[in-house]
Amino acid sequence: MARRKDIDGSMSVPTFYGKELRWKREAAGLSLEGLLEGSFYGKSYLSDIEHGERRMPLDLARHVDRVLGTDQFFERHCEDVRRARRGPHAAYFEKVLEAERHAESIEEWCPSTFPGLLQTAAYARTLVRSAHPYARDEQVEEKVQARLARARLFEDDHAIPEYWAILHESLLLDPIVSPQQMAEQLEGIVELAERRRITPQIVPRKCGAYPLMASPITVMTFPDAPPLLYIEASYSGDTIDDPALVQQYRKAYDRLRAAALSPKASLARIKAAAGDYRHGEQPDRLE
Repeated sequence: MARRKDIDGSMSVPTFYGKELRWKREAAGLSLEGLLEGSFYGKSYLSDIEHGERRMPLDLARHVDRVLGTDQFFERHCEDVRRARRGPHAAYFEKVLEAERHAESIEEWCPSTFPGLLQTAAYARTLVRSAHPYARDEQVEEKVQARLARARLFEDDHAIPEYWAILHESLLLDPIVSPQQMAEQLEGIVELAERRRITPQIVPRKCGAYPLMASPITVMTFPDAPPLLYIEASYSGDTIDDPALVQQYRKAYDRLRAAALSPKASLARIKAAAGDYRHGEQPDRLE
């Protein structure tokens, strides 16, 4: 029989939850596959939960409680894990926060703001403050730092997703931060592109009608799971995994990509705009 180790009170909620799951599974004499028998989840998924790296879906928690006879322990506490994992992020963003860490590719279309994964602290702080005007400074800073932390996925050489961001030209021309802060925002994008971490493209202001004109979206693909679509509004967001609908959006995204400037021309445009802001000038509009 498995011997239970002393609990480290300093460990995080997801880590504690995962260790408890592993101890109960091993005490029952079950392998990962044995515990999952009769569910729709794979071995690597459960292993990630045991290591505190993934949330426990409610249906899987109920399955585990039933197999292990744990009196709804894992069902009752899976929401605690979800809250701990998302931190200061909005509840509706929970699935995206986890999914982007396991994604093989991430494709974003951003018509009105730079995507969270590419935002500098100054830019993120301005957006958070505009969305939460009565929040305390420490609450705002907590949200900003949580957003910046997401960009660490570009620094892990073993797990960097293929990241594609299509941006509207207006993001370069209508700044919401100071010229110097805008220069830093654009230079950050250039730096990531030149390190081959991301591929940005620009949709010109005068390109006419184009797909997804008013719909910012994120499409993520995975090596071991179906693709996921995320659509966000100001104070809400929705993740969609319906194959037909995801496919429809992906086709629209491909058409949008065809309407944008090439990656090379887009990067040159972003560089030029960054230089203009750095010198206190307003970038020229594409004609």
